Amino acid sequence: MPATQPTDFMMRAIALAKQGEGFVEPNPMVGCLIVRDGQVVGEGWHQRFGGPHAEVEALNKASEAARGATMFVTLEPCCHQGKTPPCAHAVVESGIKRVVVAQRDPFPKVDGGGIRVLREAGIEVEVGVCQKEARKLNAPYLKLLETGTPWVIAKWAMTLDGKIATETGDSQWISNEASRAIVHQIRGRVDAIIVGSGTARADDPTLTARPGGPRVATRIVLDSSASLTFDSKLIHSIDTAPLLVIATREASEENIQRLTESGCEVLACDGESYAERIRNLLTELGQRRMTNVLVEGGANVLGAFRDADAIDEVRVFIAPKIIGGANAPGPVGGNGLQLVSDALPIEDWSVTANDGDVYASGRVVRLKPNLRG
Repeated sequence: MPATQPTDFMMRAIALAKQGEGFVEPNPMVGCLIVRDGQVVGEGWHQRFGGPHAEVEALNKASEAARGATMFVTLEPCCHQGKTPPCAHAVVESGIKRVVVAQRDPFPKVDGGGIRVLREAGIEVEVGVCQKEARKLNAPYLKLLETGTPWVIAKWAMTLDGKIATETGDSQWISNEASRAIVHQIRGRVDAIIVGSGTARADDPTLTARPGGPRVATRIVLDSSASLTFDSKLIHSIDTAPLLVIATREASEENIQRLTESGCEVLACDGESYAERIRNLLTELGQRRMTNVLVEGGANVLGAFRDADAIDEVRVFIAPKIIGGANAPGPVGGNGLQLVSDALPIEDWSVTANDGDVYASGRVVRLKPNLRG
């Protein structure tokens, strides 16, 4: 049965927008429908960074049928010249009669300007239909705009008794192939993948997406002394993906030069605490316009992100195995909390079976919900 309610049309536009995930960042994901007499006559989504915006895609498909029709769009049409011409002006020229917008775009060069252009041209504009869902879709984009830092996804695999490795450090493999395939999908759409030097030494990962996705993530190793060795797979795979080593100013010039000559970028990132270093790193990544970063561990790194209150989303893979051992590590170290009542609550919680493993994901609840959708 065709959609007949405004929310139905907008939810279809949101589903279209989702297809741009990993392809459009640091731009927002946007979807658009053009509806005439209750029928969709054109639809589109922002498919790649620098490419046509969703409104233009939909207008091109609707052609003359757009005149007098209603447009449903998940984000306020832009009104400035960027890599593409202003969408608001294209909407005016198309003869669209009414525009339904899920949410205003807080980008400073837009921020209500697109809506103003439409209304001044005599177009009826309604704002706020499915706004919560639209903000959830673009929470990473909104966070980057509002805080200058990227959206942080914390990922770990653990056993049923909450261990990420044995007491000897052995951890391969806790999760199954189906779970690891999901991790590779996530890697293929983020801007950076972060691990600590301990994980880099113990697991010797490549931290690449296999198969590749729409983005090639920068591999980031938190290595205060810049001690990553030449035999590391991260260095051997430097031609496939960038490698950024985050050191402190106390790292030796010899180590820094050795890594630099091997093709790494070495960045000094100091702070009075590990958590402060994390916050400074995220500020740097935000300045590089990174929108989504994946933190893969180990426990000390995940704990530092937790102590810095920097985790936005969790992706957890639970294997039906028991390791035991008082000295076997859990997934999140750091200083932690004194009271259970202070624990970070998770919302939008989803739990599914994944070929024997359990895959759980959700978003951290914040005091400022506008940053999280």
